[in-house]
Amino acid sequence: MTKYSFAHEDEVVSFRSIFISDVHLGTRFSQAGELLEFFRRTQCENLYLVGDIIDGWAMRRKLKWAQSHSDVIQKILRKARKGTNVYYITGNHDDFLRSFLPLGLGDSIRICDEAEYIGLNQKRYFITHGDFFDSVTMTKRWLAILGDMGYDLLLNINQILNWFRKKMRYHRHWSLSKYVKDHVKSSVSFITDFESILSEHAKRHRYDGVICGHIHKAEIRTIDGIEYLNCGDWVESCTAIVETLEGEFRIIRWLGH
Repeated sequence: MTKYSFAHEDEVVSFRSIFISDVHLGTRFSQAGELLEFFRRTQCENLYLVGDIIDGWAMRRKLKWAQSHSDVIQKILRKARKGTNVYYITGNHDDFLRSFLPLGLGDSIRICDEAEYIGLNQKRYFITHGDFFDSVTMTKRWLAILGDMGYDLLLNINQILNWFRKKMRYHRHWSLSKYVKDHVKSSVSFITDFESILSEHAKRHRYDGVICGHIHKAEIRTIDGIEYLNCGDWVESCTAIVETLEGEFRIIRWLGH
């Protein structure tokens, strides 16, 4: 994973395109402040919001909408007014938008279920949040909601564990939820299947790659000849996929986090 360094505190770095997903605005775990700082320090021709930007599921259970969450929305709208092309790809947590699709807001904002992206390398990329390729989300919604609540529980435990770690002067961050994703067999199997199904879909439709989110695991790798790019999330890892002005795709782990 590439750590992108900014030479000066106020340096603004330009990219051709930025792809982010899984911000989960409306939840207490959303790192909206970090995302605002990332937006302040970057600019781009195209901004792709790859699903689960607003968490409708959580807001139905208990509304928690901080000012910083409104600031993120306002910042995105401001970027669109200044000429950035904004594409909002819906996910399972913001599926309340799907009844209105496709939808255009002004000249610079498009909301849709999926999109196609042509890189500077002239390769075609299929952009989707990824929930359509998750059998649990599509066929067992109750189980997906239960899993979402379990994820929230792990995030709460993370906070408690890291509070104790700081008290013991051990400052290295550790995530229980990430450990579960990386080491529990059923979770690893689910992620592997998800990546393979998405890559197979892209290959079948003659795409060169796929850009997605959904599983909160940032990655760039090749699967059976298909470039697989996952944006990660802005709940734990604060990651983004970018295409540089030279046409290179990178993962950024935001250093402010």
